[in-house]
Amino acid sequence: MRVFRSQGGCVAIRTLSPSSSINRYSHAHGSAPGPAASDDATCGTPTWIGKGLTCVCFKRKGTYERICINLTPQQAKRLRRLKHRMKVYFDASRPDHQEALRALWAATYPDQELHGLISDQWKEMGWQGKDPSTDFRGAGFISLENLLFFAKTFSTSFQRLLRKQGGKRADWEYPFAVAGVNITFMLMQMLDLEATKPRTFVRSVFLQMLSALVILKRVVSDNEWAFDLLYCVAFVVMDKQWLERNATYMEFNDVLKSTRAQLERELLMDDVLQIEEMPSYSLLS
Repeated sequence: MRVFRSQGGCVAIRTLSPSSSINRYSHAHGSAPGPAASDDATCGTPTWIGKGLTCVCFKRKGTYERICINLTPQQAKRLRRLKHRMKVYFDASRPDHQEALRALWAATYPDQELHGLISDQWKEMGWQGKDPSTDFRGAGFISLENLLFFAKTFSTSFQRLLRKQGGKRADWEYPFAVAGVNITFMLMQMLDLEATKPRTFVRSVFLQMLSALVILKRVVSDNEWAFDLLYCVAFVVMDKQWLERNATYMEFNDVLKSTRAQLERELLMDDVLQIEEMPSYSLLS
């Protein structure tokens, strides 16, 4: 079996024999042509060209007008779960949200006791005031989950960025925690997951990273936490570009835009089939 990405925007996975892993995978998940549910197919049913050849069409704006892709049940389930996470507002009265804040503090400053959920201590992390709950309005609870995931999964990179270590730093640096909330919001916009029908290549590529698929005896994407991993990559890319530009706080939005452009370029590379294969993933430690 082979995977093709051509200039015209057509991706085809070809099964050389009925016993191949992709063929079994497709039949096991009911991916044959037919009416599609709203979450299982983002733009109708894919075109089948001959026996064992599935064509998933990515149609660019200008030359083409739409993107068609079918989701497996596992991908659809994970997409629904991710959409749900994105709709949860931070609620300072909820015990689980309070506990998540405490967990973030403990992961960030393990040797420093937190005096309270409303405290001037939070400013050390880069929140705008003593009550961090007021900064989650733009991206919701998932932005706190992203920060906590980053702190626990890539603690070395997290601490380096938090403490602004490495490189020549500006006198007026970006606030770490607030920058993290903005990165979550940027990714939500970039991936456009709330749209009924896909409008970007990036969204369609990302959706394929939400479940396991074996191509040429290689596991391609088996990561339920693809969004959180992409967040970590985005944070280190943003900081790298910040340093390269010798940026100051007033240029943060420009750096964020260039960060988004870099992520989009990497996600669309032919050999990038999971977040861990993005070139900038190597920046994490």
